[in-house]
Amino acid sequence: MPNTSQVISCKAAICWGAGKPVTVEEIQVDPPKATEVRVKMLCASLCHTDISSIQGFPYINFPLALGHEGVGVVESVGDQVRNLKEGDVVIPTYIGECQECENCVSGKTNLCLTYPIRLTGLLPDNTSRMSIRGQRLHHVLSCATWSEYMVSDANYTLKVDPTIDPAHASFISCGFSTGYGAAWKEAKVESGSSVAVFGLGAVGLGAISGAKMLGATKIIGIDKNEMKREKGEAFGMTDFIKAGDSAKSVSELVKEMSGGMGVDYSFECSGVAPLLTESVEATKVGTGKTIAIGTGTEPIIPFGLTSIMYGRTLKGSVFGGLKAISDLSIVANKCQKEEFPLQELFTHEVPLTDINKAFELLKKPNCVKVVIKMSH
Repeated sequence: MPNTSQVISCKAAICWGAGKPVTVEEIQVDPPKATEVRVKMLCASLCHTDISSIQGFPYINFPLALGHEGVGVVESVGDQVRNLKEGDVVIPTYIGECQECENCVSGKTNLCLTYPIRLTGLLPDNTSRMSIRGQRLHHVLSCATWSEYMVSDANYTLKVDPTIDPAHASFISCGFSTGYGAAWKEAKVESGSSVAVFGLGAVGLGAISGAKMLGATKIIGIDKNEMKREKGEAFGMTDFIKAGDSAKSVSELVKEMSGGMGVDYSFECSGVAPLLTESVEATKVGTGKTIAIGTGTEPIIPFGLTSIMYGRTLKGSVFGGLKAISDLSIVANKCQKEEFPLQELFTHEVPLTDINKAFELLKKPNCVKVVIKMSH
């Protein structure tokens, strides 16, 4: 049995301030409190939200223990934890699901009121179990997956099948699932409909996968990187637009590909500010629905008001509308059954000690996801 009173020293990726370099340093991880679990991370992955966090958006508290995608094994549990035990394979989440609050029972949203998104970078009791040289460390939302060990509240932790592929589990912990959920839960894509997906990273490929599984017949992928065409087709994309290749706007090109009217559903997954207006403009007048998923670092962006005046709908989304227990467990089960070609996402791997190489790899045109392996 693990000694739950023991402080663990381990390696973690740390950022000391907005725009400052990421360093891998030794930190201390305290034992879990009553409702918490301490997790030995198996592997993690890198997504664009991690880059935003290093730049200080939307987090303002440093030093920051980085990472929010990953999978690990429960090393020890607090004395009030009943649904998890030592040895369980788990995915840390950044939203919870109490299944009892007004939002949970409404069926209209995944944003639980009892276990909300933690923007302070601290656990629900407003403290942290992670420290460096006596100084408290903050998390990215509810977890810090680029650490050999971390502590998470059990209510932000999902148990998964122990035979799940660790890399694939890390992909569904945020990026891919966010896109898939946006098609499934937010847009509720209908069979026979048309879809446009702006940005073909892991989130966009998840949206394509969700749209295909729901029966969309025209799925248009848009990306400035020609190499994403093959990835999009692997997940179910039917048409591709290389952004920047035409004097016409992307929304005009989408309309040309969809009978002149535009698509039924649009997903903005890039976080590139001007594309929000374009993604709305690409949908049908009166009935078009756009889900905004991608986030940049600008809290306020310009938006073309006329694009939404003609009866179109623009909806924001967190984690693709997926509930942390009831919905993510379904995605994990589909992952386990290999219903998604998640191996197409896995393009690069680095050890935790080379975390800065991961940021460089992400800039390469052939990179989709970088897997971060723990050294223990």
